[in-house]
Amino acid sequence: MDPIVLTQLAAGLSVVAGAVVVKEFMDRNPMMMGSGRAPRCPSCNGTGRVDCMCTRWSDGDIGCRACAGSGRMFCSSCGGTGSGRPIPAQLVSFRSSNQAP
Repeated sequence: MDPIVLTQLAAGLSVVAGAVVVKEFMDRNPMMMGSGRAPRCPSCNGTGRVDCMCTRWSDGDIGCRACAGSGRMFCSSCGGTGSGRPIPAQLVSFRSSNQAP
């Protein structure tokens, strides 16, 4: 065999071996797969885009700066990522002076 063919064969086998190692790692760590991801955005159903307001105009014209003429703009709920984002919230409880403890 020619040395170039052997080099290409070795490179191909190393790619396959690397894929097998990554697959085994992913199978052993389920957090790396779907369970570790954020849930789908309920507004856009995970696509990251929603119908643009310009599609609701009465003249049927589609296109504005927000959608660049596509009729679909970034989802405002997820920011276009398609995954749900946790909303930072701080809970504060106050005890009213007229309530009994």
